[in-house]
Amino acid sequence: MPHNYEIKQFIKKNSSLFWWIKPEEKMNISINALVEAVLNYGNEKSVKRLFDLVGIKTVADIFYQQISGKRSNYHQRTKHFFQIYFKRHA
Repeated sequence: MPHNYEIKQFIKKNSSLFWWIKPEEKMNISINALVEAVLNYGNEKSVKRLFDLVGIKTVADIFYQQISGKRSNYHQRTKHFFQIYFKRHA
């Protein structure tokens, strides 16, 4: 797992991805919320940085756990894309 400092810098740099979280609470989001926000709303650079920080396997595990229930917060196209992507790369 990456150093807290690196994650906090990443959150700060990509603060707009966490639009539903109060500014004073953004630095304390869970790794699950981080993964969901970056995969749903991030761009190619932020997704790659997330993989570098957390590890693609960890991100894939969190993603699959999040989509395993009856309901998920992922956009349908995003969910479909990452299911294919992680099958090939994780």
